[in-house]
Amino acid sequence: MDTRHTEGAAEFTLPRSRSANERLHALIPGGAHTYAKGDDQYPEDLAPVISHGRGAHVWDVDGNRYVEYGSGLRSVSLGHAHPRVTEAVRRELDRGSNFARPSIVEVEAAERFLATVPTAEMVKFAKNGSDATTAAVRLARAVTGRPRVARCGDHPFFSVDDWFIGTTPMSAGIPEATTELTVAFPYGDLVATEELLTRYQDEIACLILEPAGHTEPPPGYLEGLRALADRHGCVLVFDEMITGFRWSEAGAQGLYGVVPDLSTFGKALGNGFAVSALAGRRALMERGGLRHSGERVFLLSTTHGAETHSLAAAMAVQATYAEEGVTARLHALGERLAAGVRDAAAGMGVGDHLVVRGRASNLVFATLDERGKPSQEYRTLFLRQLLAGGVLAPSFVVSGALSDADIDHTVDVVADACAVYRKALDAGDPTPWLGGRPVKPVFRRLV
Repeated sequence: MDTRHTEGAAEFTLPRSRSANERLHALIPGGAHTYAKGDDQYPEDLAPVISHGRGAHVWDVDGNRYVEYGSGLRSVSLGHAHPRVTEAVRRELDRGSNFARPSIVEVEAAERFLATVPTAEMVKFAKNGSDATTAAVRLARAVTGRPRVARCGDHPFFSVDDWFIGTTPMSAGIPEATTELTVAFPYGDLVATEELLTRYQDEIACLILEPAGHTEPPPGYLEGLRALADRHGCVLVFDEMITGFRWSEAGAQGLYGVVPDLSTFGKALGNGFAVSALAGRRALMERGGLRHSGERVFLLSTTHGAETHSLAAAMAVQATYAEEGVTARLHALGERLAAGVRDAAAGMGVGDHLVVRGRASNLVFATLDERGKPSQEYRTLFLRQLLAGGVLAPSFVVSGALSDADIDHTVDVVADACAVYRKALDAGDPTPWLGGRPVKPVFRRLV
């Protein structure tokens, strides 16, 4: 059943989702297995619980259909149940998924990955991004003999592990001594980064960052970081969880031509199936192997890291990107969406308050109040209107399954939402349009 609501957000309710959310909270801390999917990220009592998805659409347990953005926290870049991926997975399911020794699929997947990301020389697969980034940090510490990690302070998330989470407001349970070993540098500022490396001379094992985010790297920035890492003897790590495939099939390193020592991939790699990768220079990666004479590094050792069906999904994703020009399609769809949203916002007089940012393949939006400051209240208002119009959009990150009609529908719903946004700005108070408490940031000290 498709019950897109056109009568407005005030009448839009999700009784079955509300009941399902209560069941989730009773059994699962936070009501979800990822904090970014929590119902506190959505307007009160309007957090849809998903029944199923196909292509660029998802259906909730109340029967509503939505055009979906940011699918699977950016992981489902080809669309849900993509036939090429699901067929590859089905072929492996009847052949067994996990054995006492490596499957031939493991070497085939490694060969495919390294052909796709030729700047890397070795790769090891895991199940989630946190394991891969933490393995990169451990390896950097091992090969340099240094204790400190320098992470980019502008990147919101690197890992669930202590070295990173201890630096966030949700640091409960993490010893201060651990947190003190992680320091931050600002994105785009080579002078400040060199000052940090000098202050902690011979102490910093690695520089870890997302090579690009909501803005393009300044000219010469990544090249400058590469030179700084070489000059100070530390490891340069690119977190390509998001930039991998969305920037180019070979990631940001392939697009910008700057080669890190180590890099981590995930999200789009499996189109929703659980697979991540740590890749990099052979001289470093082999320290986690058996063909060297030095001290061994416990790099990655995961029971399910090489499940055959997930690796088959990854190979199908890479083949699809290469053969069908998916990255170019993501950029074209994003450009169409960004232009439409900006025109709609400007037409309703809120162009300075609803702001679309980021690379076309990775769009986010900011909701600003009367003073131009980021506002969770206005975000709540906006999300509420989108949901009522059949658009599920924690971001505007596109998938390749979107059609022009999906984009046009989204822009129409955004225009209607912007009309309400304008009313709230004129009133100087969005509260009457919130329907309850505002949405909350993921990283906060108290519930």
